[in-house]
Amino acid sequence: MVETGYSTINATVDKTNRLLKEIEQAYGWSQERRHQSWAALRAVLHALRDRLPVEEAAQLGAQLPMLVRGMYYTGWDPSRVPVKMHKEEFHARVRREFPFEIEGGVESLIRTVLNALRLYIAEGEWEDVKSSIPGDLADEFP
Repeated sequence: MVETGYSTINATVDKTNRLLKEIEQAYGWSQERRHQSWAALRAVLHALRDRLPVEEAAQLGAQLPMLVRGMYYTGWDPSRVPVKMHKEEFHARVRREFPFEIEGGVESLIRTVLNALRLYIAEGEWEDVKSSIPGDLADEFP
């Protein structure tokens, strides 16, 4: 665990590292590839955030670790959402924001990130998120 002298910051760094480690373990990545797991998390969260209605995006954001929440809201313009995206458009958005080649392609990456996020989001909120997006995309949610 990181020791900053502030328990709130220590806790968010610890939770963020555990979330990133879930992604890394799914791909067999070492911690040296942490920048890739962070980029994957960012790409999927930004696409998801922009697809959700404002209220649902805010409710999801409230459940994220504080450090991840900061990244989640970076660049967000609530006046321009939700952006209507179906599965292919969502995948293309994630692909544009994730600059690395990935085993299994972007669909696998999205599923991996969603599986990792699922561990940290309350059941009711997860169901609300799933019900707020189109069926073809919701099918990818664990």
